[in-house]
Amino acid sequence: MNIYLSTAYLAPVQYYKKLIAPTNVFIEQHENYIKQTYRNRCNILSANGVMPLSIPVEHQKSAKIQIKDIRITYQNNWQHLHWNAIISAYNSTPFFEYYKDDFRPFYEKKFEFLFDFNEGLRTLICELLDINTNNIQYTNLYETGLQNDFREIIHPKKKTVDTDPEFIANSYYQVFAHKFGFTENLSIIDLLFNMGNESLLVLNK
Repeated sequence: MNIYLSTAYLAPVQYYKKLIAPTNVFIEQHENYIKQTYRNRCNILSANGVMPLSIPVEHQKSAKIQIKDIRITYQNNWQHLHWNAIISAYNSTPFFEYYKDDFRPFYEKKFEFLFDFNEGLRTLICELLDINTNNIQYTNLYETGLQNDFREIIHPKKKTVDTDPEFIANSYYQVFAHKFGFTENLSIIDLLFNMGNESLLVLNK
């Protein structure tokens, strides 16, 4: 059995639940870029509630361009804005100080391609979570009609209960739970900064 995922910016917990599945995982690199998805967006939890962070990309002359060829634009200094938002949201979490130096370089170095930036973060997070990546591969071509295809299912505008009923959002400690209750399926960094080395246990529940 294979699982198919899109690339994603600081992907949600649901995405990482798929990565730890005991099967082959293929990350899509030949699909056409799709706007307003986790490909260039993540959701974190701030003192004011859920906050989306979006990476701006260059406007393309062609309406269709493969995700691996999408370039990041740096005109609005989004790295500084994103990093400050992450600090503000997670500075008081138990493990932010422990992990922040691992993430900071991604908000200082300029990456040309979105795919490379996303995959660099995913590789780091897999290392921090001690996720075995031997079963993770990249697609060689774009295919349709695949089983276990989550490329469009894991989406910020789709409810998991409708599109992925097998996914169960196990609750964990969140700094702002006293204000909002438990907020499910945020970016994986929400789990990591709040739970540290117990994050994989939460994913495996």
